[in-house]
Amino acid sequence: MDYVMNLIEQPEQPTLAIRGIQPVGRLPEFFSHAYGSIMAYLAELGESPSGMPYSAYFNLDMNALDLEAGFPVGKALPGKGEISAGVIPGGKFITTIHRGPYDTISPAYDALTRWASDHRLSPSGVAYEYYLNDPSENPDIVAETEIRLPVS
Repeated sequence: MDYVMNLIEQPEQPTLAIRGIQPVGRLPEFFSHAYGSIMAYLAELGESPSGMPYSAYFNLDMNALDLEAGFPVGKALPGKGEISAGVIPGGKFITTIHRGPYDTISPAYDALTRWASDHRLSPSGVAYEYYLNDPSENPDIVAETEIRLPVS
């Protein structure tokens, strides 16, 4: 797959998220619980997400992924229970969009790191994935995932 790369400057973004450690095989259950819980809490607050759901990966251990799943929100909101208030940091990010099943996303990460190296940029933090659509709602659509890597 050919990937189109972009270098963007992103402002800090308030979030609500749930963090956990999960094996890769349990991600669908983790995401379903996290996104459902956060949407219910947002409804309780009378608020809505300001963007698509995201996940942040703090390591790449497929047996014990340290990750968070959440939503960007329009303003800082309080956390509740396992739902934490946080931010996606501002700064420079390289981005690309992967089209296809989530378990085939690895080449997109490889392309991003090669592009960063070719442009004298260094990945410098947590990888973010934004889920632009939901194939579980319509099996005729192809999953689209925007990947953002902070760089310096």
